[in-house]
Amino acid sequence: MSDVDRTLHAEGLFNARDLGGLPLRDGGTTPSGHVFRSENVDRVSPVGWQALRDAGVRTVVDLRAPWETEKDTGTRPDWVTTVVIDHDGLDAAPAFWQAYWETGLVGTPLYYGPHLAELPERTGSVLRAIARAEPGGVLFHCAGGRDRTGIIALVLLSLAGVEPEAIVADHLVTVDNAPALLASIGVPSNEAKIEALCAEHGTTVEGAFRAALAAFDVDRFVERAGLDADDLEALRTFRADVA
Repeated sequence: MSDVDRTLHAEGLFNARDLGGLPLRDGGTTPSGHVFRSENVDRVSPVGWQALRDAGVRTVVDLRAPWETEKDTGTRPDWVTTVVIDHDGLDAAPAFWQAYWETGLVGTPLYYGPHLAELPERTGSVLRAIARAEPGGVLFHCAGGRDRTGIIALVLLSLAGVEPEAIVADHLVTVDNAPALLASIGVPSNEAKIEALCAEHGTTVEGAFRAALAAFDVDRFVERAGLDADDLEALRTFRADVA
């Protein structure tokens, strides 16, 4: 695994990083400066936005639901393009969500695998937006940059051929960043509660993520996600050929 500091330093963000520099199974690393992940960007300051611009970000893909995005109060600069895709799809698949939303399991990796298996088109839509974004770096995010963002990162890094241990390690960076992120908005850490929910199902946060990653079938996902050959090439290479 890479020891390179991939943190994306931007005022207002506590869980932002470059997905470049991660080791590939066949050697080499993912390209830096092309694809980034973070939490909600609504609290990014003007100085923070300039840092994102300097990092190469030109498109933001927002994974949140309409009821979340309508609460945004921040101002975004005119040089950034925002693409909003409701990754959850609560209204589109209420039967699926009943078992996860009402129990709190939506805040754990225990729902990642089932979501990918039953609603692959939701993740496919996000990946298509990343692949087809205008030239420049792409940053994708949800609210805390953990679950919805975590699913997209799991799939994207798998498609790119990143070593599984590096994918797990990247997810655990978000877990480590969670207390500081919550503290920044005056909310106490909920990590103990999340671990307790996982324990009720005989696992841990890390264990549940590892299980979701191990069970992820790339070929089956691609068949069902609505991605074409150009999309897959762009995702596999982290849009390296997009100027």
